[in-house]
Amino acid sequence: MAVRHDPIAKQCRAFDISPAVLGYDNKRTTRNPHAFTRKKFSEYGAQLKEKQKLKFIYGVQENQFRNYYEMAVKQDGITGENMIRLLERRLDNVVFRMGMAKTRREARQLVRHNHFTVNGKKVNIPSLLLKLGDVITVKENSRSSAKFKELAELAATRLAPSWLEVDRENLTATVKALPIREELDFEVNEQLIIELYSK
Repeated sequence: MAVRHDPIAKQCRAFDISPAVLGYDNKRTTRNPHAFTRKKFSEYGAQLKEKQKLKFIYGVQENQFRNYYEMAVKQDGITGENMIRLLERRLDNVVFRMGMAKTRREARQLVRHNHFTVNGKKVNIPSLLLKLGDVITVKENSRSSAKFKELAELAATRLAPSWLEVDRENLTATVKALPIREELDFEVNEQLIIELYSK
């Protein structure tokens, strides 16, 4: 599926989520306030909306998203929660969660530009799935840049999830547990997505 180019605020309003979920605190729109209000969605429409919302938040395309679903089905446990854990364990999301990027889009770009290492190795793949015990570090030659000094100040004010152990001083984070579905900062009914894909 093609990339959506609608304004961020417009998409957030369509999915009924706060722009703060994506790291934006100054995105607002008052244009056409009733554009997305419908009296009711069909069952398929509700399922599709939940899928599009999750894809939008994590910035993944249809093929990737479908792969996460298929991986989640093969794992033990509840498929919906497994899929959330997979999305949360993406390297770009972990960089965002540790406070080293203002948004997931920025995190993806910083990872692409080789600013991070995982277990001491250079990595530039935003979709890399991290495992328990993995250590994410800002590269030494990146720390002195004005950008990362600014981000380090931002990280000091951001609360990291309990499954991630963040060392603000050394600009590192360790995955100490699997992500917890209850710690999501947005509402999503992942069961509707599972129903959509399992038809």
